[in-house]
Amino acid sequence: MFQFQLEEKIWFWILLVIPVIILLFLLLQIWKYKAQRKFANKAMLKKLSPNQSLFKAILKVLVLCVVFACLSLALVNPKIGTKLETVKREGVDIVFAVDVSKSMLAEDVAPNRLDKSKQLVTQIINNLASDRIGIIAYAGKAFPQLPITTDYASAKMFLQNMNTDMLSSQGTAINEAIELAKTYFDDDEQTNRVLIIISDGEDHNSLAAGVAEEASEEGIRIFTIGVGDIKGGPIPIKRNGIVLNYKKDRQGETVITRLNEETLQAIADEANGAYINGKNTNDVVDSIKEILLKMDKKEFEAKEFADFKDQFQWFLAFGIVLLFIDIFFLERKTAWLKKLNLFNENL
Repeated sequence: MFQFQLEEKIWFWILLVIPVIILLFLLLQIWKYKAQRKFANKAMLKKLSPNQSLFKAILKVLVLCVVFACLSLALVNPKIGTKLETVKREGVDIVFAVDVSKSMLAEDVAPNRLDKSKQLVTQIINNLASDRIGIIAYAGKAFPQLPITTDYASAKMFLQNMNTDMLSSQGTAINEAIELAKTYFDDDEQTNRVLIIISDGEDHNSLAAGVAEEASEEGIRIFTIGVGDIKGGPIPIKRNGIVLNYKKDRQGETVITRLNEETLQAIADEANGAYINGKNTNDVVDSIKEILLKMDKKEFEAKEFADFKDQFQWFLAFGIVLLFIDIFFLERKTAWLKKLNLFNENL
């Protein structure tokens, strides 16, 4: 078992040189073909330069492309970790409950409430050190997305895949998310349990405050982040990114969904937490960082890859060898290639 790391991904941009080389080669071949046709016919050209090989010209270009690919990979410096170690870490267990109800499609915050929620959670994760995290998606029901883990990369991948179509049961049942979050914490004596709810606060069953109080008794602190505007906005119905209409109620009136800060504040108050307005991402991240710094840390064991070794030297060496081959590679036919008659060059 092993794991890859890419140290400097920015050097992948060098790969853009490859299509440029291929394009220039094709343009050169077209220009040479037109120029030669003006000079002499095909039979005459064969007599004048019988050893010219199109195959070897193509091969030189392909070798040069592989050289640039090797150079790019060498600069990126892939690393391989083959040693899995058990390390002791200290941190807080944090569960993110993200609202994926249809009201989160409202665009009263850019680009919309759901995308803003993803941005907030991503930035919070980016600023964590050794804390464990889990993710829950909820609408009319709550659904576990990711159990408690230290794998931040996987957490962000699951987060980005969340959308309003992943749960068929619509509505906003925050109480369901809190109930599910209780199952994420497995240590009865643990005091550093945190649940962060990201929502517009439109709770459709009004049970959340009571469930939050029960969660507080189990040692879970709940922090709520409000996403949206108190003035509200319509819920767009889109197809291929184009707004076709807006969601309407039974009377045919356009539904206006609003940020309900009172509900989110009440939930946080019942669970020894705090409410944070999610409009400014930096303010949210700073507030969460400050809260976590003041909390007791729990020691836990985690499996981590250690002893990552550089692999750039293999790509660099292979690239240099190919470069020397390309330099001394003549575009004339060799005897064995002549016999193969690739591309019907002898005809």
